[in-house]
Amino acid sequence: MRPRGSVLVAEDEAQARESLRALLEDEGYEVLTAADGEETLRLLAERTFDAVLLDIRLPGKDGLDVLRQLQAQPSPPVVLVMTAYGSSAVAIEAMALGAFDYLIKPVHFDELRIQLARAVENRRRMEELEAYRLEAASHPAEMVGRSPAMQRLYKLIGQVAPAESTVLILGESGAGKELVAEAIHAHSRRAGRRLVKVNCAGIPETLLEAELFGYERGAFTGALQRRIGKFEFANGGTIFLDEIGELSPATQAKLLRVLQDHTIERLGSNTPIPLDVRVLAATHQDLERAVGEGRFREDLYYRLKVVILRVPPLRERMEDLPELAEFLLRRCAARLKLPLPALAPEALTALRARSWPGNVRELEHCLERALVLSRGGLILPEHVEEGAGLRSADPFSTIPLDEGMHEAVRKLERSMIVRALQASGGNRTRAAELLKINRRLLYDKLREFGLE
Repeated sequence: MRPRGSVLVAEDEAQARESLRALLEDEGYEVLTAADGEETLRLLAERTFDAVLLDIRLPGKDGLDVLRQLQAQPSPPVVLVMTAYGSSAVAIEAMALGAFDYLIKPVHFDELRIQLARAVENRRRMEELEAYRLEAASHPAEMVGRSPAMQRLYKLIGQVAPAESTVLILGESGAGKELVAEAIHAHSRRAGRRLVKVNCAGIPETLLEAELFGYERGAFTGALQRRIGKFEFANGGTIFLDEIGELSPATQAKLLRVLQDHTIERLGSNTPIPLDVRVLAATHQDLERAVGEGRFREDLYYRLKVVILRVPPLRERMEDLPELAEFLLRRCAARLKLPLPALAPEALTALRARSWPGNVRELEHCLERALVLSRGGLILPEHVEEGAGLRSADPFSTIPLDEGMHEAVRKLERSMIVRALQASGGNRTRAAELLKINRRLLYDKLREFGLE
């Protein structure tokens, strides 16, 4: 049978060390032991472990020294610290140095078993996320969703991508217009060439023309050398002009000439430069209305709208929300190097109840905040509600320091059990699942806290 994971037990007391070895081997773990800090470091250098059960008080190099050296490794095992001093600064320092959790001696085996299983699972999730992060870095961004609205969009992208037509991508802010542009380029004949992105709203009007078309040395004060613009840089590939509705009338006129003549002129030069560039443009504005109000050139609008793709807002494809939320959590966890959390059904219900005016971008920010607030654990409704995390930077700041960590942990445990029971409607089996503990331990805690 394949072991559940490999564990190094670093404990100087022989009886305790062998008891832990026997108990963990009975649980299906592969276990090695060390009696002091030097032996612990030697074994860690010789092979990899999923987890380390580390006594703070070790002869030679103590547990904190071991922990410091361990966290310098590129992919260290998770560490559960054992200490007889649950309220001491030593335990706090161990957590600050990266320990997964700490256990107070004498170690309660049910607690150890649950925490160790969580620690090993945490490491495996982190490895999966690192693999995902590396894979995602080598691939273009992904559009997610199987709703009819997204299926229609995929079909249109597939039809438009091989052509050389100019495409106007319409949609609300945060809906994913840039992803559509990336997908068109990735599936076009120009996929091996550059995709150059320009946010027309993010560059001051006085600089945008020079940014797009480049300039010659001496074209204006401060132009100390020639510089090629974004269009020239994209030659042979694709240029994506985001928020094109923000262009000034003068820049609109120059862009129209580029689309008509397929040439540009750098500022300070009258020499046309031929271009082979496919233009993709996007806006959240109503360009037809802008044309009617005289804010956007009608001839440029018709040059841009050869093909129009509309990106549906999130509220029109809410059936995609579970898959989208899972994808975004995975991406955020990989970026922040946090363990991938579970999303409680009640939290998903809370997400469904919102209108998402900021669309996918707003959802991603919400989930990133929830990921941080949940500290990689179960994401609950309070983590995803509007304004979550704004009430207090530290939710435990009101706990008096002289109360001690042991009592603070007791209060936290009681609070989490009460919340789990509320979230599960009083179903104790479901509450234990939410808390990632077994029912027997939950019943013990209910008796301990007088919650039966």
